[in-house]
Amino acid sequence: MSRAFVKEDDAGEPPIIPPRAALPPGTPNYVTPQGLAQLRAELTDLETVRTRTEANREDEANRTRQLTILNGQLSALTSRLASAKVVDPRSQPPNEVRFGATVTLRTRSGSKNQERRFTIVGVDEASIADGKVAFVAPIARAVLGARLGQKVTLRLGRVEEIAEVVNITYES
Repeated sequence: MSRAFVKEDDAGEPPIIPPRAALPPGTPNYVTPQGLAQLRAELTDLETVRTRTEANREDEANRTRQLTILNGQLSALTSRLASAKVVDPRSQPPNEVRFGATVTLRTRSGSKNQERRFTIVGVDEASIADGKVAFVAPIARAVLGARLGQKVTLRLGRVEEIAEVVNITYES
């Protein structure tokens, strides 16, 4: 019989615990109030899954593996929550790009204007699909501290662009 069809016990392999979003060493863990709420909701969800997994006694080896992964995720999440520094976007200066700002940048390419709009958030909140960029991302660092109307240099791979800050808003 081919070894391809034999189920082998992988209990000896340590489970892989997916890492959280990277936060550079020594960098504060800034979060928006919404980001803190998301982290707390994630904690509640993980605790619920762990409780269900603990109660399931059907496949002990799989249960132990799942609990190891869940406990690792809970530990990392608890650590993130403990280090969270909430920054209320409404307390930021309205004409300067700071944490929590929704920024609109305009670049001119030939005769066309291109606009980019994104919100600067914590590393656990970042989602390109939702237009949320982590404050440690290169584009966020390029605009942090810029004022309305100021031009900033964006390095997008090998390309360098000059963009103007055309709008700054802080939403609660």
